[in-house]
Amino acid sequence: MGFLPYFAAKTQIVILGFICFGCPGMFNALNGTGGGGQVDREAGNNANTALYVCFIISGLFGGAIVNKCGVRFTMFGGGLMFAFYSGSYIYINHTGNSWMTIWAGAMLGLGAGIFWTAQGMIMMSYPLENEKGKFITIFWVIFNLGGVLGGIVLLATNFNHEGSLSDGAYAAFLAIEVCGSLCALVLAPPSKVVRTDGSRVEIKKVDNILADALAILKLFADPWMLILIPMMFSSNFYYSYQFGPYNGSLFTTRTKGFNNIWYWGAQMVTSGAFTRLLDRQSLSRKKRALYGVLITLAVVNAVWGGTLKMQNKYTHGALATTPPTPTDYPGGAIDFKDTARAAGPCILYACMGIQDALWNNMAYWLLGTITNDASRLARYAGFYKAIQSVGAAVSWQLDAKSVAFRTQLIVNWVLLDVSALLMVYLSFRIKEQADDAAGMSDEEDLKDQVETV
Repeated sequence: MGFLPYFAAKTQIVILGFICFGCPGMFNALNGTGGGGQVDREAGNNANTALYVCFIISGLFGGAIVNKCGVRFTMFGGGLMFAFYSGSYIYINHTGNSWMTIWAGAMLGLGAGIFWTAQGMIMMSYPLENEKGKFITIFWVIFNLGGVLGGIVLLATNFNHEGSLSDGAYAAFLAIEVCGSLCALVLAPPSKVVRTDGSRVEIKKVDNILADALAILKLFADPWMLILIPMMFSSNFYYSYQFGPYNGSLFTTRTKGFNNIWYWGAQMVTSGAFTRLLDRQSLSRKKRALYGVLITLAVVNAVWGGTLKMQNKYTHGALATTPPTPTDYPGGAIDFKDTARAAGPCILYACMGIQDALWNNMAYWLLGTITNDASRLARYAGFYKAIQSVGAAVSWQLDAKSVAFRTQLIVNWVLLDVSALLMVYLSFRIKEQADDAAGMSDEEDLKDQVETV
């Protein structure tokens, strides 16, 4: 098989994967250590709150900005903000002051909202109906390879170091994120992208960014979006618990990096297996949706049930007191070399990665069943990321305000179960084919959705 043509949809998805490999992939690995790799997680938690509050705003305007300015420069600019955020932790290491990291978090929120809107538009509009799952897998595997590489960087640069991450680790992340943002300049304009069947992606030109942003706000009247709001709200909500009270509290510094390798690696494998089901043409789309959601629900309950069993053994991680207070987990912080103690907790963390892959793959697939219109999908992506950011902003403050770990766990578990049950309801109302770009106006489509739901 020869090289794919540059303008082929699959080629563009591969490029998109490498952009996210270098930018949010590295960010995920860094965030996965809890508190951005600092022993005192307060600065990281507050920076994440600032990030997601600003993300809400840029997410709502993101669809209009991407439709107006294109994917190439919006993703490049947003990508550079990931590098700025990682570099800000070097300042904390040398001064102990957190203001720059919190400011960098806010700037990243503004850039990332637009960045992820562009990603969502490409992800959902470039594949054909029967390729959506496959394209999600291609992207998800390359993207999460970034998290795996980030885990290797963390393990290597902190193998003989305990405490907050070293300057070398943060510098390595910054360099990779700059390279990732530069990859965005290689993207082709969406109007020139050719799908597998030879058709082109149709983009409606946006002349009024404010009017398009208001169209995103009108999605609060969209029955499909209202049903999916809990799913969107919860899709990043659990990160603060998994990265902080669990990975950030139970393990040694180098083991946090080791765990990230398996957390993001498990996502790569899971995405490949799961989307084979979502694209299986021998099953109706309704059955694929239902089976996918039920599998996700089963894994959610298995993972969080196991996590509750672990959580009952401790109440806090290492505390930045004088002298430092270690975690109250029996036997102290877990190191991956202590196989007898580490095997179960490390495997459970990898299973959390499996749950995350199932949840987010299911979310993108469900949104992609609504329409093939690239402009509308950019709005959906912006709306999705805005609601996701509301949930993330709330969850990071739960940890920042020292809400009991067990309480955080229960909130996550209940939220995921309620969201999954609504996804089951929606699965019974999935159409066999999404609306085409030229199919109907927004008003006609909304009326049709009301009648369907």
